[in-house]
This record gives sequence, C-alpha cells and structure tokens, in this order.
Amino acid sequence: MAKRDYYEVLGVAKTASDEDIKKAYRKHAMKYHPDRNQGGDAKATEEKFKESKEAYEMLSDPQKRAAYDQHGHAGVDPNMRGPAGPGAEGYGGFAEAFGDIFGDMFGQQQRGRPGSGRQAFRGSDLSYAMEVTLEEAARGKEAQIRIPSWEACDVCHGSGAKAGTQAKTCGTCAGAGSVQMRQGFFSVQQTCPTCRGTGKVIPEPCTACHGQGKLKKQKTLEVKIPGGIDAGMRIRSAGNGEPGTNGGPAGDLYIEIRLKKHDIFERDGDDLHCSVPISIVTAALGGEIDVPTLAGKAAIDIPEGTQTGKQFRLRGKGIKGVRASYPGDLYCHIVVETPVKLSEHQRKLLRDLDESFKKGGSKHSPAGDSWTNRLKNFFS
Repeated sequence: MAKRDYYEVLGVAKTASDEDIKKAYRKHAMKYHPDRNQGGDAKATEEKFKESKEAYEMLSDPQKRAAYDQHGHAGVDPNMRGPAGPGAEGYGGFAEAFGDIFGDMFGQQQRGRPGSGRQAFRGSDLSYAMEVTLEEAARGKEAQIRIPSWEACDVCHGSGAKAGTQAKTCGTCAGAGSVQMRQGFFSVQQTCPTCRGTGKVIPEPCTACHGQGKLKKQKTLEVKIPGGIDAGMRIRSAGNGEPGTNGGPAGDLYIEIRLKKHDIFERDGDDLHCSVPISIVTAALGGEIDVPTLAGKAAIDIPEGTQTGKQFRLRGKGIKGVRASYPGDLYCHIVVETPVKLSEHQRKLLRDLDESFKKGGSKHSPAGDSWTNRLKNFFS
C-alpha cells in the first residue's frame, strides 16, 4: 500500500511551522497511543500511531523535510540513507515532542533527554500525627516535634566510600544515571538499575553509613498550630521531608491533626454539642442553670415542663474555624435525670405525688396520655 502524504497524516499544511507540526503530532500521539487503545481496533490505532510518528520524524528534521518537499517519499527512503535514518534519530524527535507526557504515562520522575547526565529526584514526603486537645485546637498553639533527618556521614564526609577509596563511574550507564530500553517500536529512558540514577558505583562502601553518604538522626521543629484547626486537617512544612537524590529537592513534612476525646464537648465542624443533666424538679418547675463553654460558664433558663431531648442553642459559643468568619454555636441537649437510691420517706413522697397526678387526669402528662391512646388504636 502506498504511503500517505506526511502532511496529510498529521493534518497540517505544507507551510506549517515546526511548532504547528509538533502540536499536531502530540494530538495524534495522545489519540492513537497503544496504551490508550486496548480494544478491538488496537492494531489499527497502533498502525496510525506508527504512521504519525514516522511523519513527525521526517517533518521535524529540516534536512529531511527539505528532501521530502523536493522528492516526496523517495527523498527520505531509508534504503537511500545511512545510519542517520528514522531509526537512529526516532527517539530524539519523539522525546522532544512528547517526552513529558509519555514520561508520566510510564511513571518516570526524571526529566531530560538521553545523555543529559545524572537524574535528580525529589525526596519522599513524611507524615507526622499530632494529637491536640479541643481547647488547643480552638485557640491554636505552638509546639515542638522531633522528626527523622539525614546528615552527611562524619566518616566518609558524604562520599559513601570507605576511607582511602572513591566511587567509580557506573559501567552500565557510563555515568549518565539512565539507560534506554526498547518498548516495542519506540525507546523509553529509565533510571539505571545498577547505580539507581547516581551515575556512580561504590566498590567499597563506608562501614558507618553503608555507602549512603548520610546518617539518619533526629531534629526538632517548631510547629505553629492555627486556631480553629480540626481533626484530619494537615499542616505542610516545606522541605522537611526526606532529602532528594543527586541534588534533587527535599520532600515535605505533613503534620496530620488528631483530636483527643473531650470529657464534655463533642465537635461537629465549628459547632459544639454537650449533654446537660437536670433534676426532675428543675425540669418540672423550671429555673436557671449554668452550662460550660470553652470561654467559661453561661446561664440558660429552663422553662417549666422541660422534657428530655430539649435543645438549647448558644450562638457564637462554638469554635471559629480556620477559614470561618464567625464562630460556630454551642448546642446543649437536656437530659432529665431520674433519681436513684431513694429513702423510704422519698418513696412515700413520690407515691403521694403520683396519686395527685392521677387525680389531675391527663393534663400532667399529655405525652403519656397520647401514647396510651395510640396503643389502643393500634391493638384495636
């Protein structure tokens, strides 16, 4: 089958700029890449991918493009060319046009092209769990934490080699830190498995650091906890994670906040909740009681005939969140407490009180009377 015109393959005009050609190839590569097309037409899309790749290799090279414009496919026939054909330069053009995207698809962290030298890697992030009280979370605090850190080895002074010896250039990657591997019809640049991207090997490692050139120690950090922080939130401390490799940046430290269980309050976002027990006398006759808040005491009026489950809302007595403009509220949930361990005299008084309630009819217990009527209707 005759080859299609390279400009037609990429969908560009013959007057297209190098940048237009590169953009067109990127779109085709994303659309037809085999890893993105695993269905029944995988073979057809793979052929389109190869066709687009070949067209880009020719049109991205000024000399090849000039030869193609003048003589067509005959001007770039690989049988008429030497080692500088498409196969020899294919990876360079491929990586230049699409290196970052396909590097991500293969999980690569390194950047650059073959022969660019040792690859620098960012250090790993660290996580630290900090437990704080509800009061500390509401008001904020400053704390000190100890985390692992790495310092240069005192014995080898960071070289990783035993005294009197030195590191040597890696024979696998020739010091580049990366190697090329053939993946079907294109090449992939990967970290050298021998030196792990350092470009060096250590024949006789330092006995103190085992060839790492660094020792694990502890360091103290000052951490500022902002007021209003909640459980599950994280504080980022930039650059306090594990150190990078080959001059790469250090990772970050993430401090995850956990709240200690409080004796009185339960937190729900910026609101607080608490249970407030009252006696049956206060519930029946009403009165004023004191309730706790994070700022001290507050008084609430209990109306006559208050039942268990009654809720009182104290505006602004909750917590002001990290991003909130106003503090939340405090919700007091009333629990009417039944008296226990009664004396005989108290029992007699309650029985007499109960008899007086019965003589008064349902007006003293409307909920109970309603419940009794609903039961009668249910069983009838």
